[in-house]
Amino acid sequence: MNESLHTQEVNDIPQKIVLKSSLNLLLAIIIFAAIAPGILMTAPAVASQLASQWQLSADKIGYLFSAELGAMSFATIPAWYWINRINWQRIAVLSIIVFIIGNLISAFTTTYAALFIFRIIASLAGGTLMIICLSCAGKTENPSRMYAFWVLGQLILGTLGLLALPPLFEQFGLRIVYFILAALMIVSFPLIKAFPDQVVKKEQPQNAAMVNTKNNVANKTMAIIAILVFYICLSQVWTFIGLFGEKSGLSAEENGRVLAIATVLGIIGSMIAAAIASKFKTNKLVFLGYGLLIASILLLLDSPVVTRFIIAAFLFKFTWTFVLPFIMATVSQLDTSGRLMNNINLVIGGGMALGPAIGGYILVNSTNMVVFISFALLCSICSAILVACFLKRIN
Repeated sequence: MNESLHTQEVNDIPQKIVLKSSLNLLLAIIIFAAIAPGILMTAPAVASQLASQWQLSADKIGYLFSAELGAMSFATIPAWYWINRINWQRIAVLSIIVFIIGNLISAFTTTYAALFIFRIIASLAGGTLMIICLSCAGKTENPSRMYAFWVLGQLILGTLGLLALPPLFEQFGLRIVYFILAALMIVSFPLIKAFPDQVVKKEQPQNAAMVNTKNNVANKTMAIIAILVFYICLSQVWTFIGLFGEKSGLSAEENGRVLAIATVLGIIGSMIAAAIASKFKTNKLVFLGYGLLIASILLLLDSPVVTRFIIAAFLFKFTWTFVLPFIMATVSQLDTSGRLMNNINLVIGGGMALGPAIGGYILVNSTNMVVFISFALLCSICSAILVACFLKRIN
């Protein structure tokens, strides 16, 4: 049995499973969770290359990225079966092999239909790895810290990819990104040993209070809805935040520079979350984060001038990555089997897809930005209220 687990015998049903926060497990969560959505994290650069090299129209590019996001989210469905029945390490091995093969074949495809199919296959494998990372992070001694690093890895890989890919595309074409993802996964393969080398069974409630409160359906439903509306808010605002920059008088180049700096602040936000995760109560940090997030959205009201827009963009991106690890850690308190964090994978994908769609619909059908901002505020406030409700019930 893997020594990173504090449990009884493999075939026993444990009272409580806690994964040691070892360096190998930390690296596994950071690296696999960053590589799995690599294409989505570098979407602007990849989309530009698809348009210039493959001459794809905007709708076909959109369908391709939607298929990748959808496949990662769909990985939740088969995980409902295997999450408490099959050895997680074996699932990780299979997922990595499929991911590598899917990316290598993608590199050599010459038709849109073939690329579409193999991107779905690779993303389904990536989504499965993401579920393992989410579930393992929630079972560590300090989930807030683990989720902070989970966010940080994705942000860093995305930033490095956006910087490195354009010149690489000029020299090697689109296929280089798929080669890089396959190579990164091959190099990282030994880290799978950090994942539980056993069937992780559902934990048994230790007392009646846990049955009645901590693990009940109502709390988990509130947690799922809280994450859903949180991601709707994030993806809605961040997708269209550049419009506020344009309205404030910034040029396209200046706008891009502001958002690039905001992304760096996002990295700093997750680093700070990782540093202070064990020093303050999670509850206080969650509501501090929600307060700052709501403040950043309010700053976008009434056609902000350049200075106010810059502050709003910086604060929004910083707060997003700062508060997310604490929200995820709070939700993970309700998870006794890995199933809830598995469902969260589906919810995250749904929120990421719904946010831009709802935001775009509002912008097309309203004469000003007030409705757009009001909806984002409503989502953030609803998420905060739902988190407060289930926190009150489990504490």
